Amino acid sequence: MLELSNWWFPYSSTVRQYYSSSVRQYYSSPIIQILKKKLHVQTKNHYLYVRPGRKGPIVTDWIAEKARQKGGFEVEVLDLKEINLPLMDEPNHPRLKKYQHEHSKKWSAKIEEADAFIFVTAEYDFNYPAPLRNALEFLFSEWGYKAAGIVSYGGVSAGTRAAKSLAGDLTAFRMVPLVEAVNIPFFTEFIKDGKLMPNEIMEKAAETMLRELERWTKGMKAIREEG
Repeated sequence: MLELSNWWFPYSSTVRQYYSSSVRQYYSSPIIQILKKKLHVQTKNHYLYVRPGRKGPIVTDWIAEKARQKGGFEVEVLDLKEINLPLMDEPNHPRLKKYQHEHSKKWSAKIEEADAFIFVTAEYDFNYPAPLRNALEFLFSEWGYKAAGIVSYGGVSAGTRAAKSLAGDLTAFRMVPLVEAVNIPFFTEFIKDGKLMPNEIMEKAAETMLRELERWTKGMKAIREEG
C-alpha cells in the first residue's frame, strides 16, 4: 500500500490529510476512452474502470461529453468491471493474434475497430493502475498506429507521473501519445453532486487535446491504410 510520511511527502498537514483520505478510495480506477472514426465524421469511444467507490467514471463522463459536444464522435462507454478481463492468460504472444479465449477475442475486436484513444487514469504509487496495464498487454497490433490522448487526475501532482509512465508505455504498442493532455489536481474539489465541475484551464486543455486528437487520427489512419 502507498504509505504517506513527512519525509516522503514534504507538504502541509492539510495536503497530507487529503492524500490519506483519498488515495486508497479513489486512485485505482483506470479508464480508457477509445475514439473510433466512422466514415468521415463518426467516432466511437470506450472507457475502462474497475475499483468499487471509484471516482474515475465522473471524470470520464465529463471528457466524454466534451467529445460529444465537439462533434464527429460517437461515444460508447466500455467498463472493465463488466468486461472482467483476467490476468493475461493467453498461451501465445498477442502479436500473433492466435487468441484461445473468448474474452480475448471480444477485447481484440473492440480495440481493433478504434481509430484513436483517450486514456483517463488515476495515479497510484507514482504510476497508472495495474488493470490498465493488463488490458493493454492482452493485445498488440490492435493498438498500433493510433493516436492517444491522456486525462490524468490526482492530488498535488494531478496524476502527471502516471500520465508520463503511461505515455512511455503506449509507444511500445506503436501508439502516438499526444503532447496535449488534461491533468486535474485535487480532483475531488471539482466534484459537486456527482459531476465534475471543471475550471477554465481544464476546459481549454480538453478542447485543445480533442482538436489535436482529431488531427492525429486522420494522419494515423492514412498510415494504417498504407499497410
